[in-house]
Amino acid sequence: MENSWKIFLIFLRLGATAFGGPIAHLAYFREEFVVKRRWLSERDYADVLALCQFLPGPASSQMGFSLGLIRGGMSGAVAAWVGFTLPAALIMFSFAYGLLSLEALGVSGGWLQGLKVVAVAVVAQAIWGMANTLCPDRQRITLAFAAASLMLWWPLWWIQWVIIALGGLIGWKYLPAQAASPTPFTLSIPRWLALGSGIVFLLLLFSLPLLASHTPVNSVWGIFDSFYRAGALVFGGGHVVLPLLQSEFVATGQVDSVIFLAGYGAAQAIPGPLFSLSAYLGVWLFESSPVIGALVALVAIFLPGFLLILAALPFWEGLRSRADAAATLAGINAAVVGLLIAAFYNPVWTSAILSPRHFVLALLAFLLLTVWRVSPWWVVLGMAGVGQGVF
Repeated sequence: MENSWKIFLIFLRLGATAFGGPIAHLAYFREEFVVKRRWLSERDYADVLALCQFLPGPASSQMGFSLGLIRGGMSGAVAAWVGFTLPAALIMFSFAYGLLSLEALGVSGGWLQGLKVVAVAVVAQAIWGMANTLCPDRQRITLAFAAASLMLWWPLWWIQWVIIALGGLIGWKYLPAQAASPTPFTLSIPRWLALGSGIVFLLLLFSLPLLASHTPVNSVWGIFDSFYRAGALVFGGGHVVLPLLQSEFVATGQVDSVIFLAGYGAAQAIPGPLFSLSAYLGVWLFESSPVIGALVALVAIFLPGFLLILAALPFWEGLRSRADAAATLAGINAAVVGLLIAAFYNPVWTSAILSPRHFVLALLAFLLLTVWRVSPWWVVLGMAGVGQGVF
């Protein structure tokens, strides 16, 4: 077993340097732990990765959690998550706290508009990439467009959960899919821990809304409930959290759309998980005690994905051999592409593209990100600077 402090330091370095989003994070992990440190074999790495991609939650953070679990037990898993998440969380917390101070002083600027324009380009890039991978045929493209239309036609806070469920049902019944070829899975945890984790996941999922309904909207329990439910239903990557959080906080008036999109744009420029956006939002939701708000939001949004990893590990080999499970997941993934399309229109497009100049800058940002492969760090900084000078 590896020392937890050592695991923390390794993941802290990765969290401070791993730019590029979830796919890049997974490549960093493979290089570090399969090639360099030989913590596990190539096959075992692929098996754990398949599980992280199958379950809802942030795949790269779940992979880091699993690697820490394999090497150092539960304390190693926690150390891996804290180390990988800490740099991004501190940056996003500082950004939110700085904005609060500027707002108190009555200071604003065009750089916020620049960040909103970056968000347009980033979400468009995410939709393009996810659609190519998750909607490769007419059936899934149609399902994605139907999901987007339903979300835009009835923009109710609960409709997204219905869309995800319908996507899974349609996929299970109508989509052809082949399960992965089963191979022996050598990494496991005690079944009692898996069963307990699954029970805790479900208890929190169904009891938190009841508890939150008896407390003020911006109470600790209300914040924990909102972020927990968002983290429990994020299929397809970190960008999919955008429509879920938008529905929870922007549509209900708890967070202004300008503040929300500024944070989302800034999150593209930093290393580590995109879920660190939760620390930023926690500050705005709990202004009286921003540190508590950030911590509650962070723990709540990551917790369901980690509970699901613990619950599924002993059963993964049997589950991934089932074609109906793969078909269900294919339908869910197509539906979440549709949710991201809907979020791209509202609030991303409607609040950011207010003039032809905004559209020109969004096109430029999209070109730099997708064609010229410029680092998001430079694109975000550049657009914030241009926004400050132009708007």
